[in-house]
Amino acid sequence: MAFSDRLIRFIHRAATSSKRVRLPLTPIGATFFGLLTALFVVLSRQVDRILGFSDFLSESLKVYLSLPLLLAGLALILWTVLLFLRAKGSPVPINPPRRLVTSGPYAYCRNPMLTGVFLLLFGLAILFGSVSLFFIFTPLYILLHVVELKTIEEPELTRRLGDEYLAYKKRTPMFIPRLRAQSHQK
Repeated sequence: MAFSDRLIRFIHRAATSSKRVRLPLTPIGATFFGLLTALFVVLSRQVDRILGFSDFLSESLKVYLSLPLLLAGLALILWTVLLFLRAKGSPVPINPPRRLVTSGPYAYCRNPMLTGVFLLLFGLAILFGSVSLFFIFTPLYILLHVVELKTIEEPELTRRLGDEYLAYKKRTPMFIPRLRAQSHQK
């Protein structure tokens, strides 16, 4: 059995188990995600230093350009977390809501929380003046998440939510929101 299949089975078992099983696993999953994201930022800063990449913008321009991205990213992340909490789950795949969340930003794209994280990373790249975070590490981070979503998270969601998720996946883009929400009808 492939590693991805074992991981899908583990996540599915955890996601469909009792709260007593899911709740202790939630902070572990959230910590892993946070540390992975922080690692990309720290590594990019080291690569900038090693390769001699210097700040590419003035301090005031960095703030003006990064602030909208940082605020939009944080707002999107907080909004999605609140939607998941209201649906009695968390954004961590091992403790998801019992039902598919398709309201708010989820009406426009399937992974708005990750879209928020991507905006946050681009904003941090500008704020820190990090060439490698902007052009190397954030795109690599996005690619890593696309692979993870396609090989692990989406197959688990399909297994757990079935046709409802498949219909949602078909009508809703992965990261880049549509200008108008898609109808929930077929």
